[in-house]
Amino acid sequence: MAYVHVIRHGKPAATWGGHDDDPGLDETGREQARAVAAILAALSPEQRPARVISSPLRRCRETAAPLAEILGVPVEIEPAVGEIPTPAALAPEERPVWLRQAFAGDWADIEGDRDYQAWTAEVAGALARYEGCAVFSHFVALNAAVAAAQGTSAVMAFRPDHVSVTVFEVVDNRLRLVEKGREASTGVL
Repeated sequence: MAYVHVIRHGKPAATWGGHDDDPGLDETGREQARAVAAILAALSPEQRPARVISSPLRRCRETAAPLAEILGVPVEIEPAVGEIPTPAALAPEERPVWLRQAFAGDWADIEGDRDYQAWTAEVAGALARYEGCAVFSHFVALNAAVAAAQGTSAVMAFRPDHVSVTVFEVVDNRLRLVEKGREASTGVL
């Protein structure tokens, strides 16, 4: 049985309320990326990822790079596992408030210019195509995948820590949650 290992990116050099909309990793994040790569590469041959998939954002690509190097494969970019799309009319400094409101409710209640329930299905569908892979993604996308796998409507399914590894298996082209990754001891919000 092949699993999909979904890893939240390492600690970024800037937070999601900051001015850099695509920060890379800070030194702690780079250390986290090397550590999670070693853990994933040491899995049994049946469980070890064969491919490395990443959100297009720099913090995910940088977190994915050490594992790709160990496995001798390229980092493949998958936009569908990227950050939750922010409404076009929202100014960058308004995004943190918008996200806090989103985290407090259900996927159907998120205000914006798209259907966020459909977005959760897109994230889960993309992940289901990557059986046998390590996929490097984001806090909200991981919550979308867990919500889809569990059939829940709440946005906040859990608080994945940096480089937390959440494991799914694919059954009938759908995600089944095997194990949630380590949760953050402090809030993202």
